[in-house]
Order: sequence, then C-alpha cells, then structure tokens
Amino acid sequence: MKGARGKVLYVGKAKNLRARVKQYFATSGDEREMIPFLIAQVEKVETISTLSEKEALLLENNLIKQHKPKYNVLLKDDKNFISLMINHRHAWPMIKLVRYRGKPKKDGLYFGPYTSAFAARQTLELMQKIFPMRQCSDSELKSRTRPCLLYGIKRCIAPCVDKCSKEEYEHLVNQAKAFLKGRDQEILKGLNVEMERASDNLEFERAGAIKKTIAQIQHVIGAQNTAVQGQLADCDVLGLFREVDLLVIVIVLYRDGRLVGSENYPFKQVAGKEEEIVESFLLQHYQNHPHLPKELLIPTKLSEKETLEELLGAKIHSPQKGAKKKLIDLAAKNAQDQFSRELADQTHREDRLLDLEEKLSLSRCPVRIEIFDTSNIGGVQAVASQVAYTDGIPDKKRYRLFKIRGATDDYAAMHEVLTRRLTKAKKEDDFPDLIVLDGGKGQLNVGLKVFEELGIASVDIIALTKEEALHTKGLTKERIFLPHRKEPISLDKRSTTLFFLQEMRDEAHRFAITFQKKTRKKNLIKSKLDEIEGIGPTKKKRLLQHFGSVKRISEASEEELLSIPGITKKDVKNLREKTT
Repeated sequence: MKGARGKVLYVGKAKNLRARVKQYFATSGDEREMIPFLIAQVEKVETISTLSEKEALLLENNLIKQHKPKYNVLLKDDKNFISLMINHRHAWPMIKLVRYRGKPKKDGLYFGPYTSAFAARQTLELMQKIFPMRQCSDSELKSRTRPCLLYGIKRCIAPCVDKCSKEEYEHLVNQAKAFLKGRDQEILKGLNVEMERASDNLEFERAGAIKKTIAQIQHVIGAQNTAVQGQLADCDVLGLFREVDLLVIVIVLYRDGRLVGSENYPFKQVAGKEEEIVESFLLQHYQNHPHLPKELLIPTKLSEKETLEELLGAKIHSPQKGAKKKLIDLAAKNAQDQFSRELADQTHREDRLLDLEEKLSLSRCPVRIEIFDTSNIGGVQAVASQVAYTDGIPDKKRYRLFKIRGATDDYAAMHEVLTRRLTKAKKEDDFPDLIVLDGGKGQLNVGLKVFEELGIASVDIIALTKEEALHTKGLTKERIFLPHRKEPISLDKRSTTLFFLQEMRDEAHRFAITFQKKTRKKNLIKSKLDEIEGIGPTKKKRLLQHFGSVKRISEASEEELLSIPGITKKDVKNLREKTT
C-alpha cells in the first residue's frame, strides 16, 4: 500500500489477495485502531505474485527492511546485544560484559545475549564473587608490581604478581565456563572433592572458602529453578500486549531449563493482525540470529508454521495447555507490565548508561557513578561535594559533603577528598563503577595517583571540564580526559551522553557551592560573636535562639537584650561595639 509520492505505508501477503485487501476497505470498519489512519493515506495498492508461500514470506521481510513502512512491525538492524565474554585465548582470561551489533567477534567465548543490562550485570557480579578471576585491564595486568585491593578481599587470585599458578587459574576459568554453560552439578561435585581434600590436609581456611563458594552456587541454583526445568533446553517464549497505538512484544529466555532474562520490543502504529505481527517479528528477529534457541513458544497459531520452521531452523509451538502454556501466560504478563513501563518512562536510562560506557571506553557499565567537585573562596574555607547517581538517576542517600582539612590548593583538596572517600570504600567494599572529577588533566592525574596509593584497579575514572572552566549551562564545548590518553576527547554538543555528564557535574557543583556558602555564613556568625568579651557559648546560644541572627541582635534595643537570661549591661555595651 502506497501513499503520496509513492511512499510505502504497509506491506502484507495473502493467498486470497482480493479477500485480504477487502478487509481493510470494508465499510463495516476494522477493530484495529490504526486501520482508519492507514486507509486515509493509501493512494495506490501494488501487488507482486510469488511461486510459493516461502518466497512470499521472504519477499515480505525484505520489502519491510527496504522500505521501513510506517504501519508494519519493524526491527532496527542496529540492535545491540549484551553478553558475558571470556577471552579464553589470553594467557590470563577474564570475564566481562561486552556490547556488540550483529554477530559477535571471534575473540572469545560468548554467553548470552542479555538485552537486559541489569540481568547481565547481576550475573557478572555473581561470577566475580564465586570465581575470583582478574578484573583489571591488560595494561594494568602487565604493569602491576603488587596485588590490588581485590586480592585482599578474595575477589581475585592475583595472577598479575604470581600469587597463583597457571594451572590454578586455568582450573578457575574452566569452572566459570562450566557454570555459564549450566553444568552446575559437575562444578559442585568437583568443589566438594576439593573441600574434602583441603580438610584432610588441614587446610581449613581454604576448605572454608570452598564451602562458601558451594553455598553461593547452591543458592543461585535454587533461585533459578522453575516448574519446567528439565522439560526445556534452550527456549524463547513470546508474549504480546497491544492497546491504542502501542504494541509491546516480550521474549522470555530460558537456557538449560532456567529463566535467564527477557527482551522487550515496543512498536507504535502497527496495522497488522496478531498472526501477521508474530510471523513478521519471528522472521525479522530470528533469521540469521547469532543465538538461535532450539524451540520457540508463541501465543498464536500460524498458518505458515512449517515454512517458518524451515527458514529459521527452530521448532515453533503455540501450546494451549500444560506447563508450556503457563510460560506463554507469563510472557503475556511481562508484555503487559512492560507496556505500562513504556508509557510511564520513555527515557530509557539503561541505554544512556550503555552509551556512556561505549563512548568513553569504560571497562564496565556505570551503574553507580560518583562525581566530585571542590569549592573555595580565595583559597580558604575549602569544601568538597560527592554526588551519586545509581541507574542513571540521582541517589541522594549517597550524597556526601567534606570540609577540606589541610589542603592548600585544588589538587591537594581533590587528593584529600578522594583518599578519604576511597579509603572508606576499601574498608566497606563499597566502590562505584565510575568516578567523575570536575576538572582537567591535573585532577585526573590526582585521581589516578590515589588509585595507585590505595591499590584500586577495578574503578573507572574520568575528568570533565569546560574550555574556560565556566559552570554555566547550555551548549558549551567540553573536554573529557581519560586515563592513559594524552589528549582529551570531545562529544557532539547535542549528544545525550554529554548532557548526562553535564547534568551530573552541575549537580555536584551546585551541592558544593551550597555547602560552601553555608559554611562561610556559619563562620561569619561564629567570628563576630566569639570575639565579644563576656559572651560565652551559653549566652551566644540564648541570643541566637531568641533573635535568630547577628543582624537582629545588633538592631535590638537595650531592654530586649537585657531580657535574655544572663545578659548584663556590660554585655550589651560590648555587643553594641562589636555588632554595629
């Protein structure tokens, strides 16, 4: 169906073309909300005949991708995948989150994908607790001369400084691979043997550590068990919810019989019926999919099921009862919930964090960010602020204020506040993913020096400054300094990533300035009253409680001042001399 100037509005297929087109133009109307809008724009209907249903399916899919019709289900070709990857070809492999488009590179073992970054991060955190592989970069691994903090808290076995043998590390990597492949019982059996051997050798500390690992794995296995475990291998379950002009499709992912995550796809102004939508979505999503499951469960029967199975290479079922029907219902409930979230929140904070990770080449997704700024007047009364963002929004429970104790310049002040904050974080194992410093190359070098002094290797750090060090909002050019990079990088002035960085930096600056002004005001009040002979802490407290400020004290009459308990005529005279 084409509109003005030959623009393709909708692509469909049918065995009986006359009956199919008649449905759209019938005078009785169509229940689908988008049909009247579509038909009002149609100026021409063109047809193409094919030799088979399979050919029609492929042609429809190609035309949708080519013309991007407004009223068809259309998946973007640049879809991002998030997976866990083990770079097993490296001498000392590590596990990390990677983001990619299309098929993954052949540079490691990929597990996933997770289009929910939250689910992927949870899995990564669990893996890092159970299997203490390295988390530092390759350059950090080569240059380190002593173990970092992660070794001290038993989150890494420090291959960087030969605290473990090659065989021990390879054994750890193999366990991590087996766990991600779902071979839990195999790992537990091996760990129990190791624990007994360590106990027999009187290595009780090692036996205790292995017992803790076993407990963690058993907890995870118990939490992931489902009613259908054992009935499913690799399976994707589709749920669909549609209302007004918004359609949401959710895929619930099961791997090795366990629920491992979900993906959601919102669409607007889709004109097709449910069978057409599901059929088109399956072909667009799963044709040439890098992680095709063995089975697809869908909410509606398809007339072209066999043809789709042949094209995709996966079994397709639409169960009407039993355990698999419960999974269909679960996916539908997820679709309805996601529909509500899409209407309530269109900001997509996860995408913003992932863009930040990608554009700044961070080592992890910055779920928790802490931003630091210092403020002073003429080099005195220096203060600093710590502002925190969690999942892309301000986390005011983690806001902190600091009085600078002995620093003489901005660099020393930044060194002091970072040392205080990160020393506490080290004790409590409470690190952010990313630290943002308000400043340039100098502040970044200060931050890196603190990292080196405290043995921190698992936190990203950047510095952000305006060209003229101004803090006015607007489309201003910013310089972003990254570690181990000589020149700063710049983002487009209209980049959402830049706006996010500016928002965080400005919030830290506002918080620091507000605190600095309060500190200054408090010091002014303190200096005026404390210099007055005969006015001690008790009299000062009574005066301020009654009058509220030094200015009101200076404007008060003698009778009003004498009405305050303890204030004498001599005190009144001294107050007059010092406050007026």
